Amino acid sequence: MKFILMNIPFIFILNCNGDFSMHKYTNRLIDETSPYLQQHAHNPVDWYPWGGEALSLAREQNKPILLSIGYSACHWCHVMEKESFEDEETAQLMNRLFVNIKVDREERPDIDQHYMEFVQTLTGSGGWPLTVFLTPDGEPFYGGTYFPPEDRYGKPAFKKLLVMVSEYYHKNRQQLEENLDKIREIMARQRREIKGRHIPDTEAWNQAVQRLTQFYDALNGGMGQAPKFPAVQVFSLFLRKFAHHGDKQFLRMAEHTLQRMANGGIYDQLGGGFARYAVDEKWRVPHFEKMLYDNAQLASLYIDAYRLTQNPFYLQIARETLEFVRRELTDPDGGFYSSLDADSEGQEGKFYLWSKDEILKILGDETGRLFCARFGVTDGGNFEGSNILFVSKSFDELAAEFKKTPEEIEALIRQARKKMLAEREQRIRPGLDYKALTSWNGLMLSAFAAAYQVTLNPTYAAVIDKNIDFVRRNLYQSGRLLHVYSKGQSKIDAFVDDYAYLIQGLLDAYEALFDEHYLQMAVELTRRANDLFWDKRHGGYFFEATGKDQAKRHFKSETDASQPSPTAVMLHNQLRLFHFTGEQLYLQTAEQLMRKYGQKALENPYAFASFLNALDFYLSQPLEILILKKDQQRFDAFQKLIFSRYLPNKVVLVQTASSKASMGRPLLQGRESMEGKTTAFVCHGQSCSLPVTTVDGLKQILEKN
Repeated sequence: MKFILMNIPFIFILNCNGDFSMHKYTNRLIDETSPYLQQHAHNPVDWYPWGGEALSLAREQNKPILLSIGYSACHWCHVMEKESFEDEETAQLMNRLFVNIKVDREERPDIDQHYMEFVQTLTGSGGWPLTVFLTPDGEPFYGGTYFPPEDRYGKPAFKKLLVMVSEYYHKNRQQLEENLDKIREIMARQRREIKGRHIPDTEAWNQAVQRLTQFYDALNGGMGQAPKFPAVQVFSLFLRKFAHHGDKQFLRMAEHTLQRMANGGIYDQLGGGFARYAVDEKWRVPHFEKMLYDNAQLASLYIDAYRLTQNPFYLQIARETLEFVRRELTDPDGGFYSSLDADSEGQEGKFYLWSKDEILKILGDETGRLFCARFGVTDGGNFEGSNILFVSKSFDELAAEFKKTPEEIEALIRQARKKMLAEREQRIRPGLDYKALTSWNGLMLSAFAAAYQVTLNPTYAAVIDKNIDFVRRNLYQSGRLLHVYSKGQSKIDAFVDDYAYLIQGLLDAYEALFDEHYLQMAVELTRRANDLFWDKRHGGYFFEATGKDQAKRHFKSETDASQPSPTAVMLHNQLRLFHFTGEQLYLQTAEQLMRKYGQKALENPYAFASFLNALDFYLSQPLEILILKKDQQRFDAFQKLIFSRYLPNKVVLVQTASSKASMGRPLLQGRESMEGKTTAFVCHGQSCSLPVTTVDGLKQILEKN
């Protein structure tokens, strides 16, 4: 029998968003803490949050469910709200025909991933807003992304679609049941267990990384064509590849991409920080929302590029990005907010756009012309009649054009940027999603740790301490980690990505500040994650805790997306913890993961780039650096030497007179300082260096390794 879902066109648009607006209506979302759900609390749609009440009502009334999933910073979510969810006629139709559920994808990534997988299977693509039609038992039978209010581009109007879906549900039950069986079969097939047997060797790793080069955009940098996403894990791999073998093509690809992004419109040329992606191949036109997780990963990548090249440009971009986070995405109590909206005043990107006349009025004619030449500003604009700022000319080119030295040009541009930023701060700001997600806080914690390692800036140390204190007070209660904090409430049991990214952040924080409490917290969370999420039958990590009654949605998050695979991050965490503690169980778990996913990673290195980064850590046998700290001055010098170099495959342990116990493998234990001085030991494999007490001595050992 031919498998036909229904006679409704499959519809997809990749994009996103949601908006603050007051109406005469108030629905159940008014009691929710999610900023995204709050945005829809005054729609005429009778929205329910996800939960038993809505599902029970659907069963009682035998109504299908209309599930709408989005997030606060998503532009196309805002568009669909304005066109359909704020329209009274559309809302009346929705309320009559469906039980309507609204979900914040960031608050409930488990629900989002499950139904996104269905829509991607159905249509070949996905995105937000995600619109899915379910049976009262929560089984999906049709879906798409954005639906227009009128027939457009060969797609049916949303109201027309609502009627078609409702009629199909009530009048074609036999066909619906047959299709549901087929859907279950397809979804089960897609979730078949990956079964690998061998840990890939170094040669296989090299070949996998080499295969990624075929997707590189040699003209504009980045991977593939528009829309352009940063692909952080891929370029982390390229840095590792160059560091291992000196193959300059990999460094060129990484540097080319990082420079094009930092000089493009995807980077905020006034305030720092990156937008989620670029809609064009040249990185000039951003999708304007600014997400915490992107900026965390990119700041870390730019710091790694600085370590490898010592080019201060990369450190400057990382610093500006972190300053943006401190200024605009940091809670006074130390947590990190989730995102800034793409829209302000109902217009996409309005906060970031300029006319040439505005700039000349703010800066004056001479400096204004210089600024416009630097940032590609024209009378006609480069985006819908306005201008997105991007670096159009270098300081040297401007120096020749304006008859000044490059240093003078740089100083003038620096002052002009400050003045323009101050002017922009007077505008109506994009909406802020003020919820704090444990997972994304963990990613940003890693970025600030990396920044502290290379700068020893006490401001970064304070951010690290305050953020971990925030997590302990608000998201870690009686040994139970929670997923989200918003409006004074913590809720939802943490998912595996919360554990993975926070553990990683704590390990990075330990290697920045060497507070043993951070290492101990990482150990506790890893043990709990292994208890909650580990698949005891097949290996690997479920996204949700195995004890939950969520059998229909049990899945594993095994590949990279806009964030690294939680499975791969847990792999890396286990390997690091083995070297930090010497406990064999961590190594055994890691090797089981590498055997399970190794072959799949070689076949699809783009999707498994973060896994390949962790595999490299294992194959390289990381350096184990033990510092016996006796005085702060020499310790700081050792720390700066170690962390200013690109050494991705290492662990650094510090022992002081107050250390509670020896750490590391037995190879590192029982070591003593020389002559009461701060002393370092460097071990690799099964051998250790002689103790060193000078920076030059440590430098020689590191260079040798």
